[in-house]
Amino acid sequence: MRYIGWLLQMLLFIILLGFALKNGQPVTLHYFFGYEWQSTLVIALLIFFVVGAVLGILATLGIWFRQRREIARMRREIAELKKHLDVHA
Repeated sequence: MRYIGWLLQMLLFIILLGFALKNGQPVTLHYFFGYEWQSTLVIALLIFFVVGAVLGILATLGIWFRQRREIARMRREIAELKKHLDVHA
């Protein structure tokens, strides 16, 4: 099973390397107020992918922290109920 994982990783790496080699043309990104940025297409795509992934992670942090607080609250309630049941048992 481990060899299949390595094989899939190598295949993915070769596909991405081929993509990078085929898309090395320079591109110009135009911003507001006349700002421009020149880079290769692969670098621009990689940067925007990373920025999108970071924004996605930041968007889920609020939900994640809220769920952790709720889990902690429920664990406290369970502990109190167990203590209450032990007293009456």
